[in-house]
Amino acid sequence: MASSGQIGVVIVGCGTVGGATAQILTQQADELAKRIGVSMPLRAIVDVDFTHAKELGLDEKLFCTDLDAAIAREDVQIVVELVGGTTIAKKIVAQAIAADKHVVTANKALLAHHGVELLSAARRRGTVVAFEASCAGAIPIISALTGELACDQIDAMYGIVNGTCNYILTAMTEQGSTYADALSVAQSQGLAEADPTLDVTGVDSAHKLTIMADLAFRRRTRFEKIYVEGIDKLEVQDINYGKELGYVIKLLAIARRQGDALSLRVHPAFISRRHPLAWVSGPFNAVSIYGENSGHTMYYGRGAGDRPTAAAVVGDVASVAIGNSQQKFQTLNIWPDRHADADLLNIKAVRCRYYIRLQAEDHPGVFAKVANILGDHDISISSVLQHEPHTETDESVPMVITTYEALESNVRTALNKMNRLDVIKQPCVCIRMVAEHPEKTGTRLNADC
Repeated sequence: MASSGQIGVVIVGCGTVGGATAQILTQQADELAKRIGVSMPLRAIVDVDFTHAKELGLDEKLFCTDLDAAIAREDVQIVVELVGGTTIAKKIVAQAIAADKHVVTANKALLAHHGVELLSAARRRGTVVAFEASCAGAIPIISALTGELACDQIDAMYGIVNGTCNYILTAMTEQGSTYADALSVAQSQGLAEADPTLDVTGVDSAHKLTIMADLAFRRRTRFEKIYVEGIDKLEVQDINYGKELGYVIKLLAIARRQGDALSLRVHPAFISRRHPLAWVSGPFNAVSIYGENSGHTMYYGRGAGDRPTAAAVVGDVASVAIGNSQQKFQTLNIWPDRHADADLLNIKAVRCRYYIRLQAEDHPGVFAKVANILGDHDISISSVLQHEPHTETDESVPMVITTYEALESNVRTALNKMNRLDVIKQPCVCIRMVAEHPEKTGTRLNADC
């Protein structure tokens, strides 16, 4: 594509990210052309409402309401889809591919649900779908997975990939805010949507995990088979108890290779203050990847926002314009449309440590009953934390137990039995505890020494 010297671009959707992308392409056009050696003129901005575009001062000559005409233009080679959702967006991307246009998108939900279908369609037409901005904003995680890491076997991946949730959890941890108060502040600062459901329930993180896992493990993962648990039920008292024990809580997107199968899950987890992801705070994102040869690499930055995400979109436009994206798409054998479905383990097959809080009657024999149930299900106790009652009239007190590594199915069975004890006054709270993944490279180097 670079031989023509000029690659025309159409943006469909001029919201927060679309508007920022249009600004970069128009205001920095000359500098971009100098950097990459190809001009990327913005030919049109397609939308039904240009209020935001006008507020940004974008050239009204670019405004277009005729999607068909914009995609059909002969001087357009790249269609940037920034509409969002999985219905209209899918039609737009499919139409662009059918018109032999390359596509750039930041739409993680679309790719998680329909990525294989759209990638396959693009491959048949000799075009490409580029999606760096879909997973972690300005963090070049897709570039890493389709670059140097494509030559390594990935053993595990741990990510904080939702800035809204990380901001809320940081506020709850550092300021003692309740979940409701932290969410309200996040919304007032534009860090959370008016309807934050996709974020706080973990669905957004699961969308991103699907995309990254497909590339990391050279498998086709099914979004609907990923275990997903959000942060909307967390309580400040558990976060405080975790801090007392030396842990911080994060919403983690986890993918691990276990034999020939994969374990994919999204849920809150306590991690040690020394864990590499523990210091990732506020709206920032980070992804830790553990490779067989490369060991631990970590990617950190702004995972959302208009300019950071737009920067990733423009980076994809440039990569397509000079032919890098096409070369990777045609050559690398890591794309999910080239692989069969992964064998995904059920969450019940996971083994890890657990934090368990019980609201129990304050009299002798209660702990013995709980310990017997845990022991009967092969669950060993690592520590116990219990404070004195706040007042002499308190009929129950919180008891916090941490376990050694145990099987999830055993823990669930034990929790059900404990909840039926007459001395337990509220349903038990259970939060997984995640340790840092071991590095194969480090082990081998130590062994060689």
